[in-house]
Amino acid sequence: MQLREVVDVVTADEPPLSHSTEEIIRAGRKAERRRRAGFASAGAAGLVAVVVAGVSALPLVTGGQAGDVAAGTGEGIAAPAAGSGAAEWPDAPPFTFTFKAFDAGKLRVQDPIVTSTAYQIAPVYVDGMVTSDRAVNGDEAEQHPEKRKTGEVPSDKHVAAHLTLYRPGAFDPSGTEGGTSSTVAGRDAVQWTFTNPPARQLAWEYADDAWAVVTAYTQEVTPTFQELSTLVTAMKPSTPETATLPFTVGHVPAGYAPVELGTRATSGLNGVAGARDGDYGGAVYTKPALATTGLAAPWGADGENIPGSFTIFVTPSRNSNQQAEAGRTRCHQNESTFCNVWSADGKVQVQVNSEHLSVAETTRIAESVTLANVQDHDTWIPAAEALLP
Repeated sequence: MQLREVVDVVTADEPPLSHSTEEIIRAGRKAERRRRAGFASAGAAGLVAVVVAGVSALPLVTGGQAGDVAAGTGEGIAAPAAGSGAAEWPDAPPFTFTFKAFDAGKLRVQDPIVTSTAYQIAPVYVDGMVTSDRAVNGDEAEQHPEKRKTGEVPSDKHVAAHLTLYRPGAFDPSGTEGGTSSTVAGRDAVQWTFTNPPARQLAWEYADDAWAVVTAYTQEVTPTFQELSTLVTAMKPSTPETATLPFTVGHVPAGYAPVELGTRATSGLNGVAGARDGDYGGAVYTKPALATTGLAAPWGADGENIPGSFTIFVTPSRNSNQQAEAGRTRCHQNESTFCNVWSADGKVQVQVNSEHLSVAETTRIAESVTLANVQDHDTWIPAAEALLP
């Protein structure tokens, strides 16, 4: 599922129509939209109610200054009950995870699954709300409420949320207009209330010049800023853990550098939006490498491919809307070029997508990808070794 579609569904009155494979390829849609099975067939259930848990900070329109009170709630941002002493965060290298899943009030932060040279991202679920991060049609949701993270809740109580932990110096809270400064548990914080699409966002300085940001897209009154603020003291560092991938890349064009990856998910906020799809991994390369300071949101947060990039997706073939061709390579070119390479048994698909590389170069990258055992995480390769030939 593409993250822009996720936001549209969470914040709209009606879900979108599905797309056929031919329409998608003809229009040169981006890789994630092409790939997702839930939107592949026009013969599938026409309207899909998507319940999600992770999307991007798309270009947003603010709904006025929030001040010290959460807009529309009359509720101040009070410090959580826990202590306010700042934890010591490790000076970990890029492509490393430095926190793990934790709970804070009604919020359930999952293990981070995306990491980069500037940040880490984790899905966030909310008790009492539909926060499953994959496409589920209405009938399936009613018949199998366990597939909606929190069980029996009204189908219109949707939220899409994620937590981004930025490396020191990476995030600039002044980069998004309409923010209101405050303090939470004695730490500098900034809050935003957005109207298009409706969302609340809270950023806080968890360490010197290092910021964490929680973004929640919803039309509901919850999670409130008070509830979002419970993350501030609940979030703690863990022993740094290098991200691993179920593949290695044997060819990278000159001048390109890896900047972002997803493990047990595809890369970026699209990977967070599809965290439960069972994808294996992905990576983004850019030429030149992207600046890692002054960010207002994760890269690609507008739903478009990062300029000057190519992206690798490694997924179960069942998650693709292209029929698997065991052991084959097949490429397409329209607004962008993408090449699929299937494993010998046809169960795993490698896709490389680029808006500017030639078919020949894209094919060379795709065919250079060597798979580990995607089912055995012990065989997965540390990021630096996996991404640089």
